Amino acid sequence: MLGALVLSVGAGCSRRVPEGTPAEQAVADAPTVYVARRIRTLDAAKPEAQALAVRDGKVLAVGTREEVLAAAGATARVVELGDVTVVPGLTDSHGHLAGLGQALSSVRLEGTASLEEVRQRLEKAPSTAYQGDWLVGQGWDQNDWDTQRFPTVADMGERLKDTPVAMWRIDGHALWLNGAALKRAGITRDTKDPEGGTIVRLPGGDPSGVLIDNAMDLAMKVLPLPTREQHEARLHAALEHCARVGLTGVHDAGMDLRTFRLLQTWDKAGTLPLRVYAMADGQSDERVQYLKDGPFQGKLLTMRAVKLLLDGALGSRGAALGAAYSDEPGHRGLLLLSPDEYAARVHAFVDRGFQVATHAIGDRANTLVLDTLLREQAATGKKDARHRVEHAQIMTDEDITRLGANGFVASVQPTHATSDMPWAEKRVGPERIQGAYAWQKMKAAGAVLALGSDFPVERPDVLAGLYAARTRQDASGQPPGGWQPAQRLSGEEALEGFTVGAAYASFAEDQRGRLKPGQDADFVALSVDPVDAPPADLLTGQVRLTVVAGREVFRADAK
Repeated sequence: MLGALVLSVGAGCSRRVPEGTPAEQAVADAPTVYVARRIRTLDAAKPEAQALAVRDGKVLAVGTREEVLAAAGATARVVELGDVTVVPGLTDSHGHLAGLGQALSSVRLEGTASLEEVRQRLEKAPSTAYQGDWLVGQGWDQNDWDTQRFPTVADMGERLKDTPVAMWRIDGHALWLNGAALKRAGITRDTKDPEGGTIVRLPGGDPSGVLIDNAMDLAMKVLPLPTREQHEARLHAALEHCARVGLTGVHDAGMDLRTFRLLQTWDKAGTLPLRVYAMADGQSDERVQYLKDGPFQGKLLTMRAVKLLLDGALGSRGAALGAAYSDEPGHRGLLLLSPDEYAARVHAFVDRGFQVATHAIGDRANTLVLDTLLREQAATGKKDARHRVEHAQIMTDEDITRLGANGFVASVQPTHATSDMPWAEKRVGPERIQGAYAWQKMKAAGAVLALGSDFPVERPDVLAGLYAARTRQDASGQPPGGWQPAQRLSGEEALEGFTVGAAYASFAEDQRGRLKPGQDADFVALSVDPVDAPPADLLTGQVRLTVVAGREVFRADAK
């Protein structure tokens, strides 16, 4: 192409023009044309293309190579992507950036098969895993251990007995402390369970070391915060990791004020690499400041939603169920906010212009969310608020119908289903499980699905999420045909959940989610076609390029 600067991002090599050279300066303001084997636009008018042009952070043209080069002009830079599939920017609709940053630097207990393996990892903890003199980590899941019971203080071993140790369960709804940490927190046999929380106890009444849901606050009050340097480094690492796995955006579900202020600084300076749709932490006292400040719109940072937690997690039996747990008679889980307090917070944030996103796992919690939101809608007359139900894991058929019929968004996580499937039915029994992780039922009811991972509870790897959505199987292909296979999503439905659905859930469907002229130039180049390729290929697929607002934020072979 005469006059075009050509860069190759094919298998194994790429070339960048050195900054400051005359060639780079000459084309600095020219469009860039990306050419690929296939571009999936998710635009019904032109669903597939071979090239797209980008200028000033927007899509300029999409079509055949010849059409796009003609639209871009002779001075356009051309990037030959080779044998890849380009898709609109992938967004994780429910993640936790600060939590991911901590997970990347702390003790990782995911995949441990025994308490002995846990102790070994604790003893090899990196220096980055300390906050003050406390050792922190996360990822344990008693369902994966040979004992399949909650751990105790004694299970930590003697090696770290003088060091306060705090380890979050994989779902973030239970915290395991050793004796030194219990002492720092002042938790004894006489400490009462807080409202919406449980101090798990040994047969004699002493605390076992595990705190569930609101009881975790007893330890959080004395746990040192990360230093400023730690906080910045962790957040940088989290954002870089997200770009590396193909995310152009993240909906951060419950952002603390400290993290939000830091992202505001980076966004203003133009150094924020991804789009972040932040949900204010509506659970803590920081909600007062968020209500005072109101919604925020920056360059790549938006805050227009609030995150509320209504119940706990299914794995730790904190999810609020209408009837008792099938594997723990008499226990119905926990409501983390009273119905009146939840309604009051919903009203306060809606009145201030926020979208409400509520964590609801159990059927009792989901019913309460819908009842409350419908009353709020009736009182205010606002029908287009797009309030979100985060997780929506266990629902009655009636509530699934109400979810879809009333314009609510189902923010669901495909890998939760494949992680929970070995034991979920034990928790709720064969009848209630029919309304669990029921994605096709939700779609049939009219609900928009916004897909995510809930990282760091699950990995933020989008290809793994697409695989789980399409198969409802683990990485070894089990169970055959998938778990509750009628609820699987097609390849296009899964891709839409991470693109179009995510954009709709953040009021951005006119700006992104598809690749069409005038929309944001957010896109990802993958080594595998997420729609047509055999699902197993997604597990070995690679992200080759991540572009946000026309700017390359990750290139697989960049040095």
